[in-house]
Amino acid sequence: MKHRYLITNDLSADRRKFLIQSMKMAGAMALTSLAHAEAHISPTSKKSYTVQDIMDLVLKEGKLTPIKDTVDTLKSGSPDQQVTGIITTMFATITVIEEAAKRNANFIIAHEPTFYNHRDDLEWVPNNAVVKQKKALLDKHKIAIWRFHDYCHSLTPDQVLYGVAKKLNWTSYYPKDETTFTIPAITLENLAQHLKKSLGIKQLRVIGDLKKRCERISLMPGASGGKGHVTAVEKDKPDVLIVGELSEWETAEYVRDSNLLGGKTALIILGHAVSEEPGMELFVDWLQPKLEGIKVTHIASGDPFTWL
Repeated sequence: MKHRYLITNDLSADRRKFLIQSMKMAGAMALTSLAHAEAHISPTSKKSYTVQDIMDLVLKEGKLTPIKDTVDTLKSGSPDQQVTGIITTMFATITVIEEAAKRNANFIIAHEPTFYNHRDDLEWVPNNAVVKQKKALLDKHKIAIWRFHDYCHSLTPDQVLYGVAKKLNWTSYYPKDETTFTIPAITLENLAQHLKKSLGIKQLRVIGDLKKRCERISLMPGASGGKGHVTAVEKDKPDVLIVGELSEWETAEYVRDSNLLGGKTALIILGHAVSEEPGMELFVDWLQPKLEGIKVTHIASGDPFTWL
C-alpha cells in the first residue's frame, strides 16, 4: 500500500508540474496576444471628433440639406482640430470665450454672428480694433466657432421657436404651421409677467392695452424684420405679436398707428439674445445623446443691456 501511494504521489507531482507549465505558457501567450492587439488598435477606435465631424453629424442627424450661401460657416479655428468640449450659446462674447477656455471646451456653436455683422466680414469696418482683439483671443485659446443659425431654424421642430415654447410651457399649444399659438385667454399685463418670469427678462417694452385679453399669439423670436412682423399681423390677425428685436421706425410705428385706428394687435419686445437663447439651450439636449465622450454645455450670453 505504501509503495502504491508513492507511485500515485509521484504521478500527481508530475501532473501538477505539467499543469503549472501549461498555465505559464497560456499566460505568456495571452499577454503576447494582448500586446499584439493593443499594438494594432486603430487610433480612431477611441471615439474622438474633429470640428468637421461634429458639423457633418448635425446635418446628418438633423436630416438637413446643405444650404447654398449659408452664413453657417466656421468663424475661427480649423475644421480638422480635435474637439475637447462643446459650448452652445447665442453670441460668442468675450465672456463666453473665456469661460469655454476655462472648461477646456474648444468648440463654440453660436447662433448669431461673432464679428458684429451678418456675414462676419472682418473688414466690414476696416482695422476694427475690437475684431482684432477678439480674433487674437480665439487664436490664443485655439477655439473654433461655428455659426448655427440657418440650420438651427431648419431643424424639425425649429429649435429656437420650440425652445422658447418649452420655456413658456406652451409646447401643448405648439402650432403645426409654426406661426400662431392659441393659448388660454390671459391679459396682456399677465402675459408680459409670464414672459418675464419664464425667460428671465428684467423688463419688457409693450404697446397696447394692458387689460386686453390675449389668446392668439404670433411668436417671432430673434430679428425677423419689419416686413416679416407686419406680414404676420396682416395675415394671422393675432391678439399680440411677440418679437425679439425690431426696427422701431418700422414695426413699432405700424403697431402704434394700427392701435390708434382701432386695430387689436398688441406688441411685446423681448430683446434679441434672451428671445432665442432657449433654442441654443434646447440644442444641447438634441446634440449630447448623439456624441460619445464629448461634453456639450450651454452658456447663456445674456442680455447686454443694463436697465435703469
